[in-house]
Amino acid sequence: MSKPFHKSLVGTLVIIVLICIGIYWLFFASLGWITGHGKELTVPVLKGKNRDEALKALEAAGFEVDLDSTYSPDQKPLVVLEQQPEGGTTVKQGRTIFLIINRVNPRNTAMPNLVNMSYRSAEMLLKSNKLLLGDTIMKPDMAQGAVLSQLLNGKEIAPGTQIPQGSKISLVIGDGLGNKQINVPDLNGMTYPEAVAILSGSNLTYSAVFDGTISDTTTAVIYLQQPEAFNEFNEPNKIQEGDNVDIRIKQNMEEGQ
Repeated sequence: MSKPFHKSLVGTLVIIVLICIGIYWLFFASLGWITGHGKELTVPVLKGKNRDEALKALEAAGFEVDLDSTYSPDQKPLVVLEQQPEGGTTVKQGRTIFLIINRVNPRNTAMPNLVNMSYRSAEMLLKSNKLLLGDTIMKPDMAQGAVLSQLLNGKEIAPGTQIPQGSKISLVIGDGLGNKQINVPDLNGMTYPEAVAILSGSNLTYSAVFDGTISDTTTAVIYLQQPEAFNEFNEPNKIQEGDNVDIRIKQNMEEGQ
C-alpha cells in the first residue's frame, strides 16, 4: 500500500519548497512596511535658523537630532551653521539629522604671529584662527604691504597670547617710503615722551641714546638730534616720511653742557 503524497519524500520536499516560497513572499511583501517605504520626508532648510526653531521643526516631522557646536565670529549665537543631510534632501521618516550650532561663548585661541606677513596672508591666518580683521593702519616703511605690528584694543599683542575667538585684530601695514618730504621737527628741549609722540605723528622712526644717569625717562630731555631741524641758513631741513632721526637724551639740560 503506497504512502499518502504528503508523507512521501517528494511530497515533503514540495511542502518545504512551498513554505520557503511563502516566507520569501511574505518578507518582500512586508519589506515596505518594515523600512517605512513610502514614508519619505523632505529635510527642511535649517541653516541660519535659531537652534530652538530648528529643533521644533525636526521633532515635529519625526526626525532624530544630533547636535554639535563650533564658533563662527560673523554669525549670531545659537544659529544653525551646518546641517547633514542638506536641506531639501528626501529621507525616510525617523532619520537622524546632524546640526552644528554656533556657540554662545567663544573658545580661546592663541594669537598667531602676523608680523612680516603680507596683508592677504595675515587676513587668511586670522580667519583660520576665527579672529576678525579690525582697522588697517598704513605707515611709511620700506616693507611695503607687509604687517609691521599687530594690535588688540590699540595695544601690541604678542604671538601666543590666549584671546577669545572673534576678537578684532588691527594691523599696521607698511606703505612704502614714498617721496613725501616733511620738515625735520625741532625736538631740542622736549621731554623724551613728547619727542617720541612728535616723531610718531610725523611718520618718522628714531634711534635713542641715553647719556648719563637717567632716573626718570618722562622728564629726560632731548639735547641733540640728527638731522637738525634747521640748516646753517636757519631754514628748515627736509626729510622723507619713514626716515630715521637720531636723538640723544639726558636727565636735564644742565648735564653735558
